[in-house]
Amino acid sequence: MKTFAPRALQEVRFESTVVEALPADPRTENVPRQVPEAAYTFVTPTPVATPRLLAWSDDLAERLGLVRPSSVGAAVDILAGNTLAPGMRPYAARYGGHQFGNWAGQLGDGRAITLGELIAVDGSRQELQLKGAGPTPYSRFADGRAVLRSSLREFLCSEAMHHLGVPTTRALSLVATGEPVVRDMFYDGHPQPEPGAIVCRVAPTFIRFGNFEIHSAADEHAVLRRLVEHVIRAHYPQFDAADPAAPAAWFAEICRRTAVMIAHWMRVGFVHGVMNTDNMSILGLTLDYGPYGWLEGYDPQWTPNTTDASGRRYCYGNQPQIGLWNLARLAGALLPIIEDHDALHQGLELYRSVYHSTWQGLLAAKLGLDRIEGEDDTALVDDLFSLMAAVETDMPILFRGLGDDLDEDESGLIERVVRPALYEGADLSQDLMARWQAWFARWRRRGEASGLAKGERQRRMNANNPCYVPRNYLAQRAIDAATEGNLEPLEELLTVLRNPYERQSGRESYAARRPEWARHRAGCSALSCSS
Repeated sequence: MKTFAPRALQEVRFESTVVEALPADPRTENVPRQVPEAAYTFVTPTPVATPRLLAWSDDLAERLGLVRPSSVGAAVDILAGNTLAPGMRPYAARYGGHQFGNWAGQLGDGRAITLGELIAVDGSRQELQLKGAGPTPYSRFADGRAVLRSSLREFLCSEAMHHLGVPTTRALSLVATGEPVVRDMFYDGHPQPEPGAIVCRVAPTFIRFGNFEIHSAADEHAVLRRLVEHVIRAHYPQFDAADPAAPAAWFAEICRRTAVMIAHWMRVGFVHGVMNTDNMSILGLTLDYGPYGWLEGYDPQWTPNTTDASGRRYCYGNQPQIGLWNLARLAGALLPIIEDHDALHQGLELYRSVYHSTWQGLLAAKLGLDRIEGEDDTALVDDLFSLMAAVETDMPILFRGLGDDLDEDESGLIERVVRPALYEGADLSQDLMARWQAWFARWRRRGEASGLAKGERQRRMNANNPCYVPRNYLAQRAIDAATEGNLEPLEELLTVLRNPYERQSGRESYAARRPEWARHRAGCSALSCSS
């Protein structure tokens, strides 16, 4: 690993392989328009009034080789879009996408601006991107800004997902702009000014499925080929971009990574909320934290996105199938490049098999078993989820409770594991209690027959069942406090979420089920796409 002293952000020399490898929009005027035959448009972030640092990821900064800045100053000016560091050539990417199953045409970075790439401590290239940095040619009728509530949620969830072990993009900083942003949070015709904020996102690349779709849809095959070759060279060096067979093998690897990512979403109960193809990373990383949510009361039909409330296309239980559907759209976009259609189908089949094997392995770990295999194991899992769905039962609390004491009898497990996971108004009938007791007995016998020592079973369970997830009501409490100028709740919540698998003394409330007052309060359960 490369060793060097941490640097101030303003002292870093940035590069941009995207700018060097792909065609730019020849027009530079920053007005909404259709952009042909280009991968991106050069655009300068719009300065803000009084930028101030609200949150910072020390963990990520250490990896990037950056020192933590003060609350105001040169580094914060860069993170707010007021100035640029040496070598930065900021741009907004052009892409399209399928939104809620329909082709939406040109979309693009409407409020995200990529600043450039730095070389991290481990030698990797990492892009820094500002979300909420002002309008671009892809903003359509919007202002390119973001409000504090959405920016804070993105920063918070990026940190939480990383520490949960879920493949994800990261967030380096959260900066207040000192300017109001007008939003109609409920889409009810009553827009209100809200505090503005900008989050600095970090990933090896923010290229997504939609980047390929737009070139394919526009018959820009030369640009499409250049994009494929760039992504393979820059981000999949295990393949030789000059090899005619490389694109098909690369597509299969994207399928594999996407399957693993979504299996981990299901493991921790994460619901993305808006799995459009323009929100799917080409690296298999969780991308674009908008109206996300966490499956608290177990309901596979639950979606956190109010826009999706009627169709529930992106609900928790649909995520694996939507991942496959999105990959099929990417495969269609690659048809001008990959003539071997059978190879594309093989990639999609690989997604199916990798998702199944990964999810089964994670389920086994969550239940403290060596594997999930055969009809009896399948029935054990299905019956558990059926019991959880019978009355409103908190998924994180129940799974974590299972691993706390493997010697407890069935009646004790009901009192210690099941009852604390039940939401107000949910109660156990005599029939349900009998079914739970029978399930616990089967689970105990299966665990004892697994061949795993008790300590190993417990270790596996506690490494895969978090105590703490960023429940929406916890995020909303931090948002409310930050809006009033109090950052302590956010800092405390971040501290808890950066160690999600260890019970933390004095922080039991962060692992509790959602209180009843938060069930229907704005921001505490379902959310809109407004930001």
